[in-house]
Amino acid sequence: MAGFKTHIATSTLVGIGYGAGAYLLYGVPGPSCILAGGLCAVAGMLPDLDSGEGRPLRESLSFAAAVIATMLVDRFQRLGLAMETIVLAAVGVYLFVRFGLAELLKRYTVHRGMFHSLPAAVIFSQIAFLLSSGDVGLRWYKAGAVGLGYLTHLILDELFSLHYVRGRMTAKRSFGTALKLFTTRRWWPNVSTYAKLAILTFLVLKEPGWMDQMYQERLQAQAQRLVGGLQHVVSSIDTRRLPAAQGPLRPAASTATTDDESTGPQAEMGQRPLERY
Repeated sequence: MAGFKTHIATSTLVGIGYGAGAYLLYGVPGPSCILAGGLCAVAGMLPDLDSGEGRPLRESLSFAAAVIATMLVDRFQRLGLAMETIVLAAVGVYLFVRFGLAELLKRYTVHRGMFHSLPAAVIFSQIAFLLSSGDVGLRWYKAGAVGLGYLTHLILDELFSLHYVRGRMTAKRSFGTALKLFTTRRWWPNVSTYAKLAILTFLVLKEPGWMDQMYQERLQAQAQRLVGGLQHVVSSIDTRRLPAAQGPLRPAASTATTDDESTGPQAEMGQRPLERY
């Protein structure tokens, strides 16, 4: 089985290649490529979350807590939360992942259990998709980075389970315990894993539509409040100008009366000298 340094070094190199390839070949934005490379590096430690207390669990959860809290900031902003609320929510997420999730993993996981499996790689990729926000294509790109880093760990474990003895390849007892679809130890981990996989698959398929609808409804509500505020301002301005607008109309009426009176006999007499000229 590969050591911690080997896992983190390999997943980091793979992440650099993953980000650089997307940037150079497909024009993916640079910040997204850098984030994807970091996610791939962190994901290379995730399968060892079932190893109990120790450096892998401590380091993995520290990185994961920081990354998850950061990724959720954009989603909190899209939901219209205040900055103070976003900061408190991010801190709460960090503390939960760093300490609460660590305690749960220490109690309910077994080393080389279903955390070392192909369904687990898909599950963590789906979680990364749900945590990220923005363009769906970029979200899948980031989710792929997590899946690739996870698979890198599993493949290394399988490779390190093979070794040469007296000129021939032999396999350790741990061979086949990483790239597996289910465990034969107990039935409950299999049920739990595939139940999570089914729930997350449903959420991944439905969540983009739900969030788009939520954002549209929020924008429509903001637009309606803005239009209502503008209408209120315009109506108040018209109300203030109405008395001033009615004042000049009275001289206009008197002027019209004067004009009408000037059309009588006196006006005709006044015009006769002009006719003489």
